[in-house]
Amino acid sequence: MDRMSDQPARWSQATVYPDMWADPDDDPRNRDGASPDGELATLLDFLADYRTTLRMKCEGLDAEQLARRSVPPSTMSLLGLLRHLVEVERDWRNWISDGDPLPKLYGERDADFDGAVADQAEVDAAYAALEREQAATDAALAEHPDLGERVGKDGIAVRELMVHRIEEYARHCGHADLLRERIDGRVGQ
Repeated sequence: MDRMSDQPARWSQATVYPDMWADPDDDPRNRDGASPDGELATLLDFLADYRTTLRMKCEGLDAEQLARRSVPPSTMSLLGLLRHLVEVERDWRNWISDGDPLPKLYGERDADFDGAVADQAEVDAAYAALEREQAATDAALAEHPDLGERVGKDGIAVRELMVHRIEEYARHCGHADLLRERIDGRVGQ
């Protein structure tokens, strides 16, 4: 006897490889040609792919689905992850700068997750803020192409900052995998 479940069935849009998110020809992260030359170009390529992955994990969902919490007592949601990465991008710029730190956008401790509510205006604002903060951090780091250069008050190496950025996005893409599967069962790379 089959048991009823409120859990969505696992699925993927991919048809060639059913364990993938998208077929290789439809995946915006797949590029023809050689891999990037040099360490900086490679780091930037990995960062771009993880940023794209996070957006892919959020696409096609409405405001309620994006704001849906994972499992109590966690406050994590896809919208919360987007808002969290807005704050993280801003924090990285603070690490680069010698000046006064930029203020938090969503408030203190967990406000990025707690304020992630099912409102389309909130979703639109989070996407716009993420795009803006990513561009600002990218521009600030572009002024420091030497990966060995130390920047900011703490003298952090640009290489360490780049690797930390990749690690942060990769970690949260893992969270996004689980959140998305819980929402509608979609799985894949």
